Amino acid sequence: METFGAYIRFLREQKDISLRELARRLGASAAFVSDIELGRRYPSEDMLALFARELGTTVEELLKRDPRPPVEEMKRLTESNPAFGLAFRTLLDKEVSADDLLELAKNRPTRGKP
Repeated sequence: METFGAYIRFLREQKDISLRELARRLGASAAFVSDIELGRRYPSEDMLALFARELGTTVEELLKRDPRPPVEEMKRLTESNPAFGLAFRTLLDKEVSADDLLELAKNRPTRGKP
């Protein structure tokens, strides 16, 4: 799978949009977009939504290529409920694939929601 930045560049080039034009549409600098494509920076959630809109994709599709782990969220979860620590360690020990984990999450009903 290609990196986050490489995927952004691929989508941009596929739509025949220059780096400067994409930056203008996003309300950002060309240097910012270049840094993202080169993997030196990652956009905020709001900016990620703008990238998705301008490049004709979804935020979820872009996030699949974001290698940064949600460390702060994982810390918060394990601090509020230590069972999450065991669950995370079990996932690592069992070498559960990301695809398997996503499939499990998609098929599980959300608590308290229809």
